Amino acid sequence: MKIAILGSGVIGTTVAYYLATAGHEVTVLERQSGPALETSHANAGEVSPGYSAPWAGPGVPLKAIRWLLMHHRPLVIKPMLDAAMWRWGAAMLRNCTEARYRINKARMVRLAEYSRDCLGQLRAETGIRYDERAQGTLQLFRTQKQLDDTAKDIEILAQYGVPYQLLDREGYLQYEPALAEVGHKFVGALRLPGDETGDCFKFTTALAKLAESLGVKFRFGVHIRRIEADASGISTVETDQGPVHADRFLVALGSYSTAVLKPLGIRIPVYPVKGFSITVPITDAGMAPESTIMDETHKVAVTRLGERIRVGGTAQLSGFDLKLDDARRSTLEFVVTDLFPRGGDVARAEFWTGLRPMTPDGTPIVGPTRIPNLWLATGHGTLGWTMAAGTGRLLADWMSGRKTKIDTEGLTIARYERTAARWAEPVVRTN
Repeated sequence: MKIAILGSGVIGTTVAYYLATAGHEVTVLERQSGPALETSHANAGEVSPGYSAPWAGPGVPLKAIRWLLMHHRPLVIKPMLDAAMWRWGAAMLRNCTEARYRINKARMVRLAEYSRDCLGQLRAETGIRYDERAQGTLQLFRTQKQLDDTAKDIEILAQYGVPYQLLDREGYLQYEPALAEVGHKFVGALRLPGDETGDCFKFTTALAKLAESLGVKFRFGVHIRRIEADASGISTVETDQGPVHADRFLVALGSYSTAVLKPLGIRIPVYPVKGFSITVPITDAGMAPESTIMDETHKVAVTRLGERIRVGGTAQLSGFDLKLDDARRSTLEFVVTDLFPRGGDVARAEFWTGLRPMTPDGTPIVGPTRIPNLWLATGHGTLGWTMAAGTGRLLADWMSGRKTKIDTEGLTIARYERTAARWAEPVVRTN
């Protein structure tokens, strides 16, 4: 089967690889000069199935007000006359209930845990390297209330058999000894030992080469003009370099998926949430993080990637603006120097921004649409790197007509459509 994939971020590239291993003829269209040059390029580096959770949850509206008032604030909203942003925000607020949080987190953990297993298998089969480490995530709490609020997350982790450790100061220093100098700032931590770290850009570029060796054609510098459909489905993708024909089409364009799909009558609630990162060269390896630290107060992740420290965070609602903001850089520099004051040289840090494709309930949109040969893989938010391998393997099985390894309930666009077509109903896992 001929399959055209729109987008070569970590999601599009990973799906392409798995589809090729399933025997399909795959072409990937990408406007950039190579893979993973946008949102996948310099993310926080976390492969964190245990930390997979929707941003919408009980108490979040009140927390959001406090975040907006902080000096180093994790949430920034730029006042805009953007109806899509306000609709997305209203939908997110509707998901800030205990019941919806449990449903959404369970869906996310299901895919993320599967993805972690797929990534390990992929690494073993191919020998792919990407500054990877498998030493877990440490979520640090500065207040007792933050520590107490982990109860509902721990309940869901236990439900899905995700290993965790609730640690006091002495406990977390066993895993991150460089925090000894600042240990008095934190009351405890939640450790997720099954989480991993790695450079998403290195992974994606290496996997693209493996995919090419399997016959995948990557066409870079190609701009998509429109998708044409007739009564039988998608017929053509028109580009600035001519038409592209295939039997099936997969849209994996991140935040830009929304605009491409709208003319087809496919409306998805995916909105760009801008994130920032700095990449800091390590100056003292013994005083740098061993794995990933998540500062719960500032919602900033600090991750070791080889001889670098990647610091990522901030949720900014400002449309498709890609301007670098010095205030956001200041927050990232503050957190890394507050935790690891002698670990790296922030004066030599590289500053970056990207647009995370977020759904209001946190769960990505993966699977078929009401157009028979059109499939989606978008809306992964901050967890595209975490969920990439699982998304790729899941879609390769699904699009090939094979039984999927996990239950796909709640992953498709059908959850947003009151009258979903019969063929778009979720596939149920069979062992």
